[in-house]
Amino acid sequence: MAHPNGSYSINSALSDESEDNEPLLHDVTVKRSSAPFSVPPLCCSARLNLSILMFMGIAVVYGLRVNLSVAMVAMVNTSETIPGLNRSTVPMCPLPSHSDNTSQALEQPEGTPQYPWDAETQGWLLGAFFFGYLCTQIPGGYLSGRYGGSVFLGFGVLGTAALTLLTPLAAKWGPYWLFALRALEGLGEGVTFPALMSMWAHWAPPLERSRLMSLSGNGANFGAFLAMPLTGYICQALGWPAVFYLCGGAGCLWAVLWFLLVSDDPRTHRRISQEERDYIIASIGHQGSSHGWSVPVLSMVTSVPLWAIIITQMCSNWSFYTQLTSLPTYLSNMLHFDLKSNGFLSSLPYLAAWLCATLAGFVADHLIEKKVFSVTTVRKLFTVTGMLFPAGFLLAVAYSGCSHVLTIAFFTLTSATGGTSGAGVFMNQIDIAPRYAGFLLGITNTFGTIPGVIAPIVTGYFTKDHTMEGWRKVFWVSATVNVCAAVFYMLFGSGEVQPWAIPEDEANVDEGKRTSCFPSPLLP
Repeated sequence: MAHPNGSYSINSALSDESEDNEPLLHDVTVKRSSAPFSVPPLCCSARLNLSILMFMGIAVVYGLRVNLSVAMVAMVNTSETIPGLNRSTVPMCPLPSHSDNTSQALEQPEGTPQYPWDAETQGWLLGAFFFGYLCTQIPGGYLSGRYGGSVFLGFGVLGTAALTLLTPLAAKWGPYWLFALRALEGLGEGVTFPALMSMWAHWAPPLERSRLMSLSGNGANFGAFLAMPLTGYICQALGWPAVFYLCGGAGCLWAVLWFLLVSDDPRTHRRISQEERDYIIASIGHQGSSHGWSVPVLSMVTSVPLWAIIITQMCSNWSFYTQLTSLPTYLSNMLHFDLKSNGFLSSLPYLAAWLCATLAGFVADHLIEKKVFSVTTVRKLFTVTGMLFPAGFLLAVAYSGCSHVLTIAFFTLTSATGGTSGAGVFMNQIDIAPRYAGFLLGITNTFGTIPGVIAPIVTGYFTKDHTMEGWRKVFWVSATVNVCAAVFYMLFGSGEVQPWAIPEDEANVDEGKRTSCFPSPLLP
C-alpha cells in the first residue's frame, strides 16, 4: 500500500505486487510502505566509505600475496636453473631482435642475493602461502560471525604484513624457511575474506550487495594490478628485498587506519547518519544478526546450492591462481620480457578484471532491482559468463605461440571476462544464507584455496623442461576445469535464502503470514 510521503522500505510487508511469498531478503525490491525513512544516497555514505577502505585493505593483502610471483624472477639465478634449455623438444620463442644472449640478466643493485631454485622448488614456494591459507578460513568465518569481522580482518592484514617484512631473511636461510614463512603469512590472511563477508552481512542492504561487495572484493584485482609492475620497478631500482619491506610497511599503515575508522555494525558506528543507520538495519532485518555459537552444520553439508558454490569456486580459482602465480614466469622464460615489461604486462589482465568486475556488480544490482531477472538467474548468468569465456581465451593463449601481442591480449581478455563471476558465485554465500555468510565463505574459500596449493605445483611439473608444449597442457587443464564448473553451477546454483538459514523467529512470522485468514490473492 502506498504511503503519501513516498518513503521507501526494503523489508516492507508482502503486497499484491509480490511474485511469491518468500522473504524479500532474496527477492529484493524497493516497495512503498509506511516506513518513516527514505533510501539515503550511496555517495559519501558510511557503507560506501567502508567498501572503499575494504577495497584498499584487500588490495594490500593481494599485493602481499602476489609480490613473490614477480620478485621470484629477480630472486632466482636463471642461468643456473635452466642448464639444458637448448635441448627442449619444442623450441622456446626466439629472443627479441634488439636483445643479445645476456638480455635476460637482471640489473639489480650490486650485492643483491640470488638463489639457484629450479622450477619445481619455485612452484612449491609459490604454493606455500596457500597451505596456511587453508587452515584459518573456517575458524575465521565462524569467529567473525560470532564476534564481528573488523578485528579479524584488521589483525589478519597486520599479521601478514609484519611477516612479509621477514621474507629476505627467510630466503637467505633457505627455501624451507621461506616456505614456512609464506605458510604463516597464509595463516594470517586466511581470516580476511570470511571476516569481510561477515561484516557485509551487517552492512550491505540487499539492493546494494552486488555493487558494494564487488567494489570491496575487487581490491584483489587492483592489488595485483599495482603490485606486479611496482614489484618489477622496485626490484631493478632497489633490489628485490625492498619489495617486501615496502609492501609489509603499507599493510601495517592500512591496519592503523582500519582500527581507527571501522565499526562492526551500523548501530555502533560513530559517524553514520541516523537516516542511513535506520535504512541499513531495516533493510537487512533479522538476517543481519550474529549467528551465535551453534550453526546448522548438517543442513549445510547436505545443501546442494552450497556445494554448487564450493565446486564452482574451486574450479574458477584453478585458472585464477594458475595465472596469478605463473604468468610472470611464462612471460619471462618463454617470451623473454625484461622484468619491468614483465611486471607491467602481467598486471594488465588484473586491471581489466577490476574494471569488468566492478561494472558487473552495478549491472547485477540493476537487473535485480528492476526485476529483469531473479537473483538466481543473475548469479548464474554472471557465473557462466565468467567461466566459459575465460576457458576459450586460455585455449587461444595456448596456441598463440610466440606472438607477444596475441598472448597479452588473450590473457587480458581471460581476466576481464572472468571478472564477471565476481557478481555471480563469489557473492552467492550471502544470498543463500546471510546470517552465516562469513562462515560459508570460510568453507567455500577453504575448498577454493586447494587449487592455490596444487595449481603452481602442477604448473611446475608440466613446465619443468621449459617447453611451449608443457605450458599448453597447463592452459588446457585450466580451460577444461572452467567448463565443467560452468555446467555444474548452471544445474545446481541458487540465489534464494535456504530454509536452514532463516532465523527461527522470522520463520515463525513467515509461517503466520502463510496461514493468515487474509492471504494475498497471488499466494498459493
